[in-house]
Amino acid sequence: MLASKQSGNHSFDLAGYLEEYRAQVDRYLDDVLPSGETHPRVIHRAMRYSVFAGGKRVRPIFALATAQVLERPAEPVLPLAAALELTHTYSLIHDDLPAMDDDDYRRGKPTLHKQFGEGIAVLAGDALLTLAFQHLAAQPEQVEAERRLKVITLLSRAVGTLGGMIAGQAVDLLFQGKPYTAEDLEYIHESKTGALIHASVYCAAVLCQADDQELGELSAFAARVGLAFQVVDDILDVEGSSEEMGKASGKDLEVRKATYPHLFGLSGSKKIATRLVKEAVQHLDFLGPRGQILRELARFISLRRS
Repeated sequence: MLASKQSGNHSFDLAGYLEEYRAQVDRYLDDVLPSGETHPRVIHRAMRYSVFAGGKRVRPIFALATAQVLERPAEPVLPLAAALELTHTYSLIHDDLPAMDDDDYRRGKPTLHKQFGEGIAVLAGDALLTLAFQHLAAQPEQVEAERRLKVITLLSRAVGTLGGMIAGQAVDLLFQGKPYTAEDLEYIHESKTGALIHASVYCAAVLCQADDQELGELSAFAARVGLAFQVVDDILDVEGSSEEMGKASGKDLEVRKATYPHLFGLSGSKKIATRLVKEAVQHLDFLGPRGQILRELARFISLRRS
């Protein structure tokens, strides 16, 4: 298990922590993904292009940090961390397609369909999602079958049509350019973004054999953090630069998407994000000092610029 970095004044080195964990996740993903020389090379190169195009690895890091605050080893959670990032990358590939958000750049590089064509992009997204569940099903033997099955079920729901990522994307498309309510907006954001972040924490807690109190508090924490993440995304689309974000900014307004700034204004949206993070960290009180890592990650969500 990675040790958290501390400076002489005992302040938490979040940047160092994120970099160390991201490197660990990237090494693991490199082993999980077929090499670019494996037949058929085009699909495997496309998969690796998107997975290693950059990214903060927020979802895997939340999973690994959950294991750390629960004082459990990281190794049984690594397959989940990989599955989360593969699933997230699949969703980005499909989001960028002309039929969806029609983006030319992602993380400062041409989107996959611009680099490999739309057909390969669809297949690469499908392949990453398939690999995510294949790898998750083959977790280490120290994780018994019952817990493996529960995590696979939970992650499937987080991605699916019953309040999961696909549900959120579908309703997001439905309301594009149309009137919507605060309830509609919350459903979209909790589903399309929040559900997978929630699964990152909750599934890791399940793998770590968390008790009912731990599961309940961590679930409430992750639900608020997941919603805050997308609220901040909405804000960055208005305030962030294309250079910082690695993609075109201002597109939400251009296509009249359902967003928090459109409904509540920038100032109101920032207050909502701040409130959500404050509520989230209150659910970590039961952890005492051990919860520092998750608290810092939650605050990072609200302060990020990309």
